[in-house]
Amino acid sequence: MPVRAVTVGSRHPQQFFGSWELGLLVLMALLYIGGALINPAFFGTPDALHALLRDSARYGVMAVGMTFVIVNKDIDLSVGSTFGLVGVAFSILFSPTHYDLGLAPALGFCLLLGAAIGLINGVLVTILKVPAFIATLTMLLIGRGLVLGLTGGKNIAYPAKAQDYAGFFQISETNALGFNNQIIIFIVVAVIGAIVLAKTRWGYETFATGGNEQAAIYAGIPTRWVRIRAYLLSSLSATLAGLMAIAQDKGVTSQFGLSAELIVIASVIIGGASILGGRGRIAGSCLGTILTVLINKVLREGWPTTRTVKIDGVDVTVNALSQLPAGAVPAFLGLILLAAVLIEPFVLRRQLPARLWAWLRGRPPPPPPESGGVAMEGIGTRGTVASDRALHARGMGKFFARRDALAIVLVLTLWATGLYLRPDYWGNLANTFAILLNFTEVALLTVGLTYVIACGDIDLSVGAVLALAGSTAAYGLKVMGVDPMTAVMMGMLAGMSAGIVNGLLTVGFGLPSFIATLGMYYIARGLAAWIVAGQQLTGFTERFNLFGRKIGDILNYYGVQLPEGVLRAVADAVSVQTLWTLFVAVIAGIVLGLMPFGQQVLATGGNRRAADYAGINTKRVRFLALAFAGTCAAMAGIINVAYFRSFNPVAGQFRELDAIAAVIIGGGSIFGGYGTIIGSLAGAAVITLVRALLQLNIITADGRSIVLPQHWVNVFIGLILIAAVLIDIWLRQADIFGRVRQFLAKRRTSPG
Repeated sequence: MPVRAVTVGSRHPQQFFGSWELGLLVLMALLYIGGALINPAFFGTPDALHALLRDSARYGVMAVGMTFVIVNKDIDLSVGSTFGLVGVAFSILFSPTHYDLGLAPALGFCLLLGAAIGLINGVLVTILKVPAFIATLTMLLIGRGLVLGLTGGKNIAYPAKAQDYAGFFQISETNALGFNNQIIIFIVVAVIGAIVLAKTRWGYETFATGGNEQAAIYAGIPTRWVRIRAYLLSSLSATLAGLMAIAQDKGVTSQFGLSAELIVIASVIIGGASILGGRGRIAGSCLGTILTVLINKVLREGWPTTRTVKIDGVDVTVNALSQLPAGAVPAFLGLILLAAVLIEPFVLRRQLPARLWAWLRGRPPPPPPESGGVAMEGIGTRGTVASDRALHARGMGKFFARRDALAIVLVLTLWATGLYLRPDYWGNLANTFAILLNFTEVALLTVGLTYVIACGDIDLSVGAVLALAGSTAAYGLKVMGVDPMTAVMMGMLAGMSAGIVNGLLTVGFGLPSFIATLGMYYIARGLAAWIVAGQQLTGFTERFNLFGRKIGDILNYYGVQLPEGVLRAVADAVSVQTLWTLFVAVIAGIVLGLMPFGQQVLATGGNRRAADYAGINTKRVRFLALAFAGTCAAMAGIINVAYFRSFNPVAGQFRELDAIAAVIIGGGSIFGGYGTIIGSLAGAAVITLVRALLQLNIITADGRSIVLPQHWVNVFIGLILIAAVLIDIWLRQADIFGRVRQFLAKRRTSPG
């Protein structure tokens, strides 16, 4: 029988463009046609396509850099704040109302700033071993705080001076070919990025590092430098995008670059890159950007409608534009992010398009892809060094050997500092419990997050879930007119549902917890604004407001008068939310420290594979931990509404960073396997006291008043979070102090 020769390797991998990108083009065409049918006044004109490409250009440039990071199996959540910070830095240096420098020094400083941010991200992730989502999320918080602090919440504009530097600001203008120059820049950056990723050693090293870092190390690839280089490319791409936006707007606002990271990450993943690393193409990322911006435009532009109104008895036809309410767009974009992440494992890795195409042609299905791909996985229980020291220590050494000892000492130190700076304020009982009211919100979030982090997961959505629960309860009270208990149940159901969805996505679908909860962050934040139509709701019944009042207020409401004395003073200082937080914390502490489920949580986070072998249902444990975190966030949201007697859509903003920092400061390990409720509450107290001290009105000897603006507080909280994570990694996990003690002991006992 004749044997047919088979040429091995005759089909080269599709390095630039493939079937996935073709599918994106078809989807974009269908979506654009749909937009033209809904709103022909906008999408039916040639200018709409030009506006789409122009607005996609800046995000597309950032997506090129982000592709290198994600292919490396990392993430960069700081690109939006880098984009905004570069714009603010340029504006402050260039604007005549500020430093009034020339173009060259302003541009040079921005390039150095972008490179510095990328280098810091890379060093934190690769050398200092900080998890990528924590390092870049902290940089996002710090960058956003700097943007708000430097602008003071105001706009900076310089259209007159921009006319003197037409060469640079021409970037935003339409050229002789009829294209906006930003589109040209986008194309050039995309082509260079595609060639580098597909055809150069840099690209080969990137795919190898993201696909199997251990094997790449064995092959002699400097994986640390490869990952740092990717962060530099990502940050410099965000810098270029920020300068492009400055050239177009000729000014900056305090919201510059807000939520840009969501669009960029969603674009890269929609473009076919794998959040698990080792897969991605620049063409796909760029098409994903255009598709994401197109979806954004379709959702934002709305559709034309007509309605008839009577004016002096005469029917008048009025043309209007129906739009989605505030918050709908980020909610949809969060859904798109989660859908895009789910496409990779359930569509691309299972080769569903190729299998369908083979079935339609009557040919055999393609061979299954390689499974696994990890040469070596390190398994080790975290936190055992600290636990061993605590077991064998004696006296005060037993206390200081505890992982939460640092937080407790910090609480006492910060309290003494406040008492020294402002004894008139800090020593007052009512003011003490006023600080506790601010502590309650963080503490409730921290209690739930302790379980999640002890499991080895993370929940970035707790602040947004707080807002979602609060908006749901406020809507029920103000718009639906329900009774207080029904409103509470509505808010609790909303928060618990968000936690359950986080658990299903993380455990059921196998998504990384930071990606699942990042998507929920935008969904919950968008839904919170959508429910209340972006407005602040007030005027709730006093029965509901009692959930956020002091014990004395509740007694007065029901006509109970306490006699003068200590009991009345305490009742006038202690609030319901403080007592409720204490109750929740005690129950959670008993379960985590003394009950079998708590031991299962710590075992799951310390060594998930060993916990599985021991018969622990680790999926159930992780699911319940995420659901509990959502429940705690819901409690905090309801208390927030009752305490302030109103709901603001920005409620809970950046609270997730406070809660994460509190758990880590309190001795919890970002890698899982350790955590105590006492330590986490102490960490929450540290964060609360730091905020109180930074906002304290200090009276100097000459009578001047000094107070730090609120925007700068977030910068300090971000720095505290990074410091806490580094302490966890390098002092607790690596036991630096223990190694130093051993080294000194050997020196003392060595002969001579």
